[in-house]
Amino acid sequence: MAENGITDPLLPPSSSSDHIILNLSQPQRSTTSSNPFHFIGCSEPPTVPPPSTVDPFRNGTQNVEGLYEWLKIVACLPLVLVRVVVFGTCLMVGYLATKFALLGWKEKENPMPKWRSRVMWITRICARFILFSFGYQWIKRRGKPAPREIAPIIVSNHVSYIEPIFYFYELFPTIVASESHDSIPCVGTIIRAMQVIYVNRFSPSSRREAVNEIKRRASCNGYPPVLLFPEGTTTNGRCLISFQLGAFIPSYPIQPIIIRYPHVHFDQSWGSISLGKLMFRMFTQFHNFFEVEYLPVIYPRDDKLESAAYYAERTGHAMATALNVVKTGHSYGDLMLHVKAQEAKQEKPSSYMVEMSRVEKLFKLSTTEALDFLDRFLSMNPDPSGRVQYHNFLRGLKLKTCPLSEKIFAFLDVEMSGTITFSQFLFGSAHIMKHPGFHRSCESAFSSCGSAVKDYILEEELRDFILPAIPGWKDNEVHELLVLFDGDSDRRIGKDDFLSCLRRNPLLIAFFNPHHLHHHTDIGGSENLQIL
Repeated sequence: MAENGITDPLLPPSSSSDHIILNLSQPQRSTTSSNPFHFIGCSEPPTVPPPSTVDPFRNGTQNVEGLYEWLKIVACLPLVLVRVVVFGTCLMVGYLATKFALLGWKEKENPMPKWRSRVMWITRICARFILFSFGYQWIKRRGKPAPREIAPIIVSNHVSYIEPIFYFYELFPTIVASESHDSIPCVGTIIRAMQVIYVNRFSPSSRREAVNEIKRRASCNGYPPVLLFPEGTTTNGRCLISFQLGAFIPSYPIQPIIIRYPHVHFDQSWGSISLGKLMFRMFTQFHNFFEVEYLPVIYPRDDKLESAAYYAERTGHAMATALNVVKTGHSYGDLMLHVKAQEAKQEKPSSYMVEMSRVEKLFKLSTTEALDFLDRFLSMNPDPSGRVQYHNFLRGLKLKTCPLSEKIFAFLDVEMSGTITFSQFLFGSAHIMKHPGFHRSCESAFSSCGSAVKDYILEEELRDFILPAIPGWKDNEVHELLVLFDGDSDRRIGKDDFLSCLRRNPLLIAFFNPHHLHHHTDIGGSENLQIL
């Protein structure tokens, strides 16, 4: 037997040319086949930021803790009665004085006459006694208010209901407030005497009108300075949340004012605590500490090229630096998400906050839309940590397990943990819904399901169109999905209902990929067996 070298073939060449060639040619798959939304132009999942470690609304002393605090409350109980009497008496005297100051005044679009403003001093003195009844016997001040001619607009951080009472006594400004404040008994009348600028935060037209009115009053020296709380809600004072731009659009000089509530045993912030409980805790303290600091006036840029957002950013940075706190992307929308999760008995409602101001800028998503997505997410039965398992995700969207459902879930599960958070669900859904190709794909899906002539499609037509995308589903399982579109159960789906359903559930657009049917019919001919 001859020795073979290392480069020689192990088997000698066959003398026969007869052989069999098995050539299995798979269809060429796209590198994006795992992305169920690539057909609308969405190339990859959105980047979901890590959850924030800051809860700007959490009151640090929601429960009474420690023997000292309990003994103090018991010792102050007799004092509570006296303070409540002082509070009620001052509120009624101030209310009556305000009613007299407003009596017969019809030209409320003009500055308040001097004699009426002097009558309002009675109410302002009553406001100081109200602060006294809440335990603010003395107030520490730093700096001085700038003259109205220099800084016609004032902005302040907002921690409790105490600041508006203080500013009413100290500055008697024009205030910008929510329309709901007008209906508060007694307080609503006093607020009207401040020539309040009402705004509906959810109405773009109301916000525009408020900005125009702020600009008009800031330009007229007959009015007092305009006071705004640009955060739009109260926080715990341990951070600054995003600013609304109403104070900065008029481009007038602004004086920032910062408020502090130094404490050890009792957090006076009006965050995740009821008003009644907060008032009781205030009444049962020997003294509550309150500090006010007037910061230097901040001027708009002279070149007129500065945007309102950048002006707000400069002002927020100055305030955060003086407070020595961080500035976050949270907004009033996050508080609404927190409250909804709390009402749903979630163990960690703060995990449902997503820093809504950044979400709004990124996706142009409104708070109302985010709340709708939270309703969808809560229907998926999140676990105590706020995460949703795959099977609950399917149940919430009326889906069954199939390759396409797995791809949709994997699109959201950017951490590849087998679960999704509300942030991942919201970012993924908003990323799809706000994509330029989404609306076009919805219109195309409706036309493809039925007829270009009809303004409705039948349930059978919808079922036949999506069945290739969900092989193996039973008729009753498909029907559960279709019920989402056919809200009135007449087995006809109008175009508005169809588009509205997809806007509420944008992930379902993956089932209307026009290539599903083509791929389904071609797969049988994709494998070739060659025998030679």
